[in-house]
Amino acid sequence: MPTVTDTDVVVVGSGLAGLVATAELADAGRRVVLLEQEPEASFGGQAWWSFGGLFLVDSPEQRRLRVRDSLELARQDWFGTAAFDRPEDHWPRQWAEAYLDFAAGEKRAWLREQGVGFFPVVGWAERGGYTATGHGNSVPRFHIVWGTGPGLVEPFARRVRAAVDRGLVELRFRHRVSELVVTGGTVTGVRGAVLEPSDAARGEASSRAEVAPFELSAQAVVVTSGGIGGNHDLVRRNWPARLGPVPQRLLSGVPAHVDGLMLEATEKAGANLVNRDRMWHYTEGIANHSPVWAQHGIRILPGPSSLWLDATGRRLPVPLFPGFDTLGTLAHIGQTGHEHTWFVATRKIVEKEFALSGSEQNPDLTGRDVRLLLNRVRAGVSAPVQAFLDRGEDFVTATTLPDLVAGMNRVTGGRPEVDLATVEREVLARDREVANEFTKDLQLTAVRGARSYLGDKLIRVAPPHRLLEPEAGPLIAVRLNLLTRKTLGGLETDLSGRVLRPGGEVFPGLYAAGEVAGFGGGGMHGYRSLEGTFLGGCLFSGRVAGRALAAAL
Repeated sequence: MPTVTDTDVVVVGSGLAGLVATAELADAGRRVVLLEQEPEASFGGQAWWSFGGLFLVDSPEQRRLRVRDSLELARQDWFGTAAFDRPEDHWPRQWAEAYLDFAAGEKRAWLREQGVGFFPVVGWAERGGYTATGHGNSVPRFHIVWGTGPGLVEPFARRVRAAVDRGLVELRFRHRVSELVVTGGTVTGVRGAVLEPSDAARGEASSRAEVAPFELSAQAVVVTSGGIGGNHDLVRRNWPARLGPVPQRLLSGVPAHVDGLMLEATEKAGANLVNRDRMWHYTEGIANHSPVWAQHGIRILPGPSSLWLDATGRRLPVPLFPGFDTLGTLAHIGQTGHEHTWFVATRKIVEKEFALSGSEQNPDLTGRDVRLLLNRVRAGVSAPVQAFLDRGEDFVTATTLPDLVAGMNRVTGGRPEVDLATVEREVLARDREVANEFTKDLQLTAVRGARSYLGDKLIRVAPPHRLLEPEAGPLIAVRLNLLTRKTLGGLETDLSGRVLRPGGEVFPGLYAAGEVAGFGGGGMHGYRSLEGTFLGGCLFSGRVAGRALAAAL
């Protein structure tokens, strides 16, 4: 007699990739048990907290803004950024090609069918600053979902709950998987523990007290449990030398439950984990004045105008300008001997160029509030940014440069001391260059170039002006901290989302999608990201795994 399974498929993790995979499996008539260690309040995972940026190629939004994009240009940018150079990059390269086709093809139309809309102004992230074949986006490609992260999670959560009503999907929260069941070389289920009930709000730490063991059998298991960004010990253990010394102080851009434990359990069962040293962390982190989780950090999404100084007051080298090269800047910071840096700006720059990552920091976009959204094109600092100016521990405001530097030293306790003479020399030299439309200062050239793009000119980049111009003041300095975020490596998968063993053979019964799979193949971004590609990687890999598995069962 054949063994009777509890369900067709077990999906581990209710983040965006897990929701998409579950929705696709249910639409094909497959029975799914979706397991999640957190309470139901955290349904949707990290994606709910996100700004909702998606990488699209040659979209109507781009064309309306006179941005000329193409699959060929996007491919040039992706592969110049990824810098694939390992044997383990065989499947990541193929996933990158497939994802580019998706982003330039049916991705937008598919999302529109789900009810996902887009903010009309396309953002320009990771601008690069090198040659045409180097790192960065040649054109703006960062499309913001109308409703940000919650607006992207909503249609897939709705599809999953509709499948629950049809009897095809069972949601089991507070079920923490610790082991894959392997029978005769095939994954046949999962084991773990039921955790005690918790009323923790979304993102808050929940109890890990176990009340009972559980085991489920299935024809296949899909792992969609996310990365390691909330587990600083694991981040440090995998930290690559190319990014500098292992940081001692890190802020968390993701909740604590993004702990990587399921990644380790899957590797222990016999799966191949590749590119574990590839990771994506931000350099513009600020401590949240109202933290939800431990060491909760928010990222400033900067325009290009702020003067970026190291911990002692020296300007960062070309092309490490705000918003140009995240990991290049991270590696440089590691060489300075200190772990923080500074933005020096004017209120005029801050009101135009400071956006904050996260759905909760963008109530206009998240709440789909058109009236509130109009404030982005008006003069004045947005309410979320003003809250950080008023309450943020990393912010200093002053009317004179000596007072600003004194405030910077108060923030750090003078460790190290920011040298007024050094800062003054950098500011005065930069301000002299503003007098002419032409300049040898490549940051000012980049600012003027950015303003030739209508989207930047309207809501993103301030007109060039002297930092010491009284009408542009007061002066504002922001201490920037290292902020953990994404895992770029992960479980090696083929183009069907099937997990592979170390020898390259398929691990029967096991699939993976989302960040746990490096967003496809074990690292489709290579060493660096073009941004807007993490949510998109969850969507694409979840869809691929769900559809392929539904067909295979």
